[in-house]
Amino acid sequence: MGVFVFLPLVLPLTAWPVARLAEQRLHPRTATRLLAALAGVSAVCSTLCLGLLVIVGTAQLPGNPLPDSWSDPDVRAAVPYDEIAGRAAIPALLAVLVSCGLAAWRQERTRRRAVAALAGLPPTPVAVLPDRTPYAYALPGGSRSGSASGSRSGCAGRKRRRPGRVVVSTGMLDGLASAERRALFAHERAHLAGRHHRHLLTVHLAARANPFLRPLRTAVSYTAERWADEEAAAEVGSRRTVARAIGTAALLAPRTPAATLPALTGAGPVPRRVAALMRPAPVGRAWPPVGTAVGLAAWGAAFGATVSALSSANSAVTLFLVLRGVASPV
Repeated sequence: MGVFVFLPLVLPLTAWPVARLAEQRLHPRTATRLLAALAGVSAVCSTLCLGLLVIVGTAQLPGNPLPDSWSDPDVRAAVPYDEIAGRAAIPALLAVLVSCGLAAWRQERTRRRAVAALAGLPPTPVAVLPDRTPYAYALPGGSRSGSASGSRSGCAGRKRRRPGRVVVSTGMLDGLASAERRALFAHERAHLAGRHHRHLLTVHLAARANPFLRPLRTAVSYTAERWADEEAAAEVGSRRTVARAIGTAALLAPRTPAATLPALTGAGPVPRRVAALMRPAPVGRAWPPVGTAVGLAAWGAAFGATVSALSSANSAVTLFLVLRGVASPV
């Protein structure tokens, strides 16, 4: 494996330049998808390499359940500074798994509470809750148990897909003008249509897996909101109306229920979002031009993610072959 096993742990640094530039110079849709993909790939690769280091480190511990051959000198020789790196990787991987597990559990708990709050309301695309506290957010759909009585197969308890819904309180609606309400609904529908919660959850977990990916989480939290802003402006037909709705809603409800539940008052400096809506709509491109700063940064980040993937794959194959060799010597 050599030093290749360490590369995915630090190569996320190559995405920092594009994380900063994408917020300003890419279409929000392109920026969100690009940064979320980079974060997901980088997080998986760095976690895999931590796992490989843990195998080497755990094999050195007395009383471990691994085969005795895994502590062979040839296995330790596959990792530079094996005694230090291997043992240090054990608490690091444990911290990653616990942190990601807690983040996923909190997200699911928040989603379930939001679903429970809608119990008894008609299954309409927009759920209006009689609450004086101002809030509005996009609640993603999920699976639910449904009765299959009357179906030809006769199976019961079949899973059905619950559609996403826009959740808004009467306190929020009372604080907005009619045109601003249309902008709010358009914004939240854009979150649901673009499945922005998946991008947000990806970067949220990636940042827990590797702290070097935190700038990408911050950037995607902002670009996802900008993406919905642009979709809402196109649907409403007035960028100024959307800007007013953002400003008013931010004053009414400055916080969202959870980091991965998209909302009009979501992450990102509100003045920057409003200022962006005061300018012409950005041009959508699948990939930034190579000759620009953001294009070079994007290619640099893509190169870093590719090297991470190749390094983690090379390390995994190498360790597998070494373990196989010491377990079955010729």
